[in-house]
Amino acid sequence: MEGLAYCKVAVSPVRASASDRAEMVTQLLFGEVLEILGNDQQWLHIRTYLDNYEGWIDGKQVRSLSQKEVNRWLDSNTIESSLTRELETPWGKQIITRGAFVPLEQAGEFNIGRDEFRISGEPSFTPESIPELALSYENTAYLWGGKTPFGIDCSGLMQSVHRRFGINLPRDASQQVSLGMDVPYGEHAAGDLVFFQNKEGRVHHVGLLLDESTVIHASGWVRMDDFMDKGIVRRTDNELSHHFYAIKRL
Repeated sequence: MEGLAYCKVAVSPVRASASDRAEMVTQLLFGEVLEILGNDQQWLHIRTYLDNYEGWIDGKQVRSLSQKEVNRWLDSNTIESSLTRELETPWGKQIITRGAFVPLEQAGEFNIGRDEFRISGEPSFTPESIPELALSYENTAYLWGGKTPFGIDCSGLMQSVHRRFGINLPRDASQQVSLGMDVPYGEHAAGDLVFFQNKEGRVHHVGLLLDESTVIHASGWVRMDDFMDKGIVRRTDNELSHHFYAIKRL
């Protein structure tokens, strides 16, 4: 089984293998487009359309699209910024969450392929900057592979807040670090991405600068901590928690 599709549910877990017990590596949010690479009974082997991330999802959580329908949808959508909103779908009412793909008008009737939807009300929150949107995730629990205000990881947070402003980042911190312009320490500013390394020197964490000495990142929960030349110093105990690697400006 091959083709294109979109996520029809609010949040669909993408797993490392074809099993509900397998590790969740990322999530699909409502309206997100994917490519189907194959299948194993009910499970679909997929690649996300915007960031080329592979995994397995339950085939009941997606709906098929043609390439023409995908192009039309991608040309006419934006990213939901409200915490939640109600959606009327062909299969009943459902809730979507921040990060979902919604029409540019952000209200009224719209189509994804042949499916008709109605989104109620206006967005309750319209951020004017990436840092402002990042702050709206404050105190969200850390969740490996998560991309929502109900659980998110460090790179998922960076990907989600940038996507709302038309910047498509790869899924993982180790991929995100390859983008943008290198910024020397001391010349950094609000909005820059800051990357951190493990003992082996591999990039494993990312945060967003709110000012020259404050970073917002997901570690245990989405939190603000102090940033300095050595890395992140937790405000809760003044301990160095992450070792500095690089600063990037997109």
